[in-house]
Amino acid sequence: MTTLFRRVDPAKKFRITKGQIARILGIAESIIVKFECWPFVLFVHRKDIGGQFVSYRVLEHWKNAIASQFQQCSTLQHLNHLWSTIKNDRKKHRKQYEDSVLSFLQKIWQECQDNLVEPLVYIQNDFTHH
Repeated sequence: MTTLFRRVDPAKKFRITKGQIARILGIAESIIVKFECWPFVLFVHRKDIGGQFVSYRVLEHWKNAIASQFQQCSTLQHLNHLWSTIKNDRKKHRKQYEDSVLSFLQKIWQECQDNLVEPLVYIQNDFTHH
């Protein structure tokens, strides 16, 4: 299991509905017989074509879960490691990440990075000239 899947654990934590899956697949909800949450993918049982795999990465849940992971980072090192992991995951699974999702995640990462950067502390020189 990849680092991201261990952290996010979509099979156990995502609350997915038939309606959400139908929208992603562009089909009527009535075509979906049932779906199963497997560790890395959803398996959708369909009346028309049998079974179909759906990646968790295409779900809105995934984007929100990753954004939440960013917001939970307490150090820049941790945050940047997570961002690197996301970029590598996208390289490996490019078809499962829309550009808009990566843009959204990059924006959240940048905001979190800005919040974690320690402000510069200016030390005022109290020397007086006599």
